[in-house]
Amino acid sequence: MAPHRKARPSGARIAGIRTPALATAALTSVALLSQTAQAAPSDRRPSIEEVQTKVDDLYRQAESATEKYNAAKENTTEQRKHVDTLLDDVAQRTQKLNEAREQLGSFAAAQYRTGAAAPDTATFLLADTPQDYFDQTQLMNRLTSRQKIAVDEYVTDQAAMMKQRREATASLQTLTTSQKELKSAKAEIQRKLSDARQLLSELTAEEKARLAEIEKKKQEEARRQAEELARQQAAAQQEEATRKEAAQQQPSQSPSPTTTGSTGSAAADPSSTSKASQALAFARAQVGKPYVWGATGPDSYDCSGLTQASWKAAGVTLPRTTYDQVNFGTTVPLASAQPGDLIFFYDDISHVGLYIGDGMMIHAPKPGAYVREESVYYDGTSAIHSVVRPA
Repeated sequence: MAPHRKARPSGARIAGIRTPALATAALTSVALLSQTAQAAPSDRRPSIEEVQTKVDDLYRQAESATEKYNAAKENTTEQRKHVDTLLDDVAQRTQKLNEAREQLGSFAAAQYRTGAAAPDTATFLLADTPQDYFDQTQLMNRLTSRQKIAVDEYVTDQAAMMKQRREATASLQTLTTSQKELKSAKAEIQRKLSDARQLLSELTAEEKARLAEIEKKKQEEARRQAEELARQQAAAQQEEATRKEAAQQQPSQSPSPTTTGSTGSAAADPSSTSKASQALAFARAQVGKPYVWGATGPDSYDCSGLTQASWKAAGVTLPRTTYDQVNFGTTVPLASAQPGDLIFFYDDISHVGLYIGDGMMIHAPKPGAYVREESVYYDGTSAIHSVVRPA
């Protein structure tokens, strides 16, 4: 029977994976397809929403770095003044010591010539540290009253000068540290801004148009929230006015003392209101000027530079940075915000604006933008950190 069995063609195994060459090729193809599938997500172009989120985040990081830069710059300026004062004082004390040393030398020379003092007296008066010989009673008895006073002053001044020198050295080290922090903060700002500009430059015209549309909708929502806040504040003020009017119509009862209440709409101090008006007038005059990190005017501002300059125009000196401005004054609820109040943003308190009423503020927003009026909800409700009344 075996000779009659038809032999199976050698090509019958072609379709089977047992063929070594074909099996290897198949496995290679699967591996390549798998790698391609894994690489695809990382190579995909980010969406417009992702680009906007990334750019906004970079701008916020740059603004946070700007406040660090402002703080480092202020510290550097203060340290430099302190060091200069110390060095001037050391120079003056050194000159005084040299003069005192010459006077003591003339005393010693005179005593030596007249034989009124032993040679060790001259050694004492000319020594760098005459205090080492103070306990030698026999030597001190040989000094005149005038000479004793001169020696005491010399030793005291020498000790003071050495103390000043040590303090100056420590201050110079602190100044060097502040300068390094200043340089680091500046480099970080420039890096963040460069990254943001790079992302925006890669967008097509169509993508830029879509990004502008997203921003427009965001601003519309922010204005809607501002209008709602304005309605709430107006209603609270009306309620407060009605309450006061009712109280005035009951003369038999003692009028209740004026309180700020939960709405904060009680009558404000006239002087504070006047100062706030002056600050707002100054801020409005800056609208249209560019945001520049680290700038305090008069041609450009960063956020805290604008609020500082505005209140300075009203005679109130605010600290330089947002971190310090947030602690200057009285914290009030957003619902109680009045024109002139400072509105702070983000958990790291890296941005600030000047409230003008009706849910709106004037602020220097970010690099590439200009001082403008905008809703306090420009970056959403959660971005608002606190409200502070400076005066």
